[in-house]
Formats: sequence, C-alpha cells, structure tokens
Amino acid sequence: MDDKDRTLLSLLEENCTTPVHDLAVMLECSDDEIISRKKALEEAGIIRRYSAVINWEAVEEGLVFAIIELKVAPERERGYDQIAERIARFSNVRNLRLRTGSHDLELLVAGKTMQEIARFVSEQIAPMDRIRETATHLIMKTYKENGVLYMEREEGKRLPFSF
Repeated sequence: MDDKDRTLLSLLEENCTTPVHDLAVMLECSDDEIISRKKALEEAGIIRRYSAVINWEAVEEGLVFAIIELKVAPERERGYDQIAERIARFSNVRNLRLRTGSHDLELLVAGKTMQEIARFVSEQIAPMDRIRETATHLIMKTYKENGVLYMEREEGKRLPFSF
C-alpha cells in the first residue's frame, strides 16, 4: 500500500460515490489505475463495503439507536472472540467493538422502538453465558455521524462566541 492508496481510501471514505474519473484527476492517474487500485483494496479486505450515511431522525418511521455496553468474562485461549462472533450475528447489531474502560464490548443496536431494544437486551444479550453486566444508553439525537454533520446552520447566522 502506497500514499496513492491511502489517499484513495480517504477520498472514498469521505464520499464513496465520487466518480472514477474525478478520483483519477485528484490522484493524477488514469481511470484504469483507480479501478485497479479499488479492486485490489476490495480483494485485500481493506475496503469492506460501500454505504450511505442516513439521517434516520429525518425519516418518518425511522429507527431508534442505543449503545449497549457489556462486561464479559473472557474465555481461556479465545478471549472475547467467541462471544463477539455470536453477538455479531444479530441483524440489529450495527457495530461491535472490543474496548478499554469499565466495559469490555460496545454495541450499537438499532430497533423500531425503545421497547424492541429493551427486549433484545433482556431476552437475547443479558442471558448469554459470559455476560456479567449490561448498560444501555439510548441515543437521543445525532449531531455528526461518520464525519457528516446533521446540524444545518442558517446562512449568515454566526455561532455564539465567548471567553
């Protein structure tokens, strides 16, 4: 992987719908080279998927999101991997991360209602072997997602400033 690949990855992460020709102009190379580089990055598993950032709060019957923190008893020789693989199979689990801090695993979960999320945690996650504790945090409002601002400032209106 070279600097062109890294730049291409950054550009695709910012907007994966950027036309190949535009990417080629920005990277000062041919369209064919961009196509070849993208294909190689996809085959190497570096580019996992192309997706859109959706403002679900703006959709009439949108989704409710929650962050679920889990304290987990790791397994000998497998650590957290086996329980993470099991949790990752649930379709409403959007993100799953091993992290530092007071809890071991962090999930981003989507549901149609808060009750659906509560049932998911109490009926599917909490009863699992090795889950010692859960903490559920409902997401009230999203201001920025994957680098995309959800707040729209009125043109010409200044932000407050004080010392």
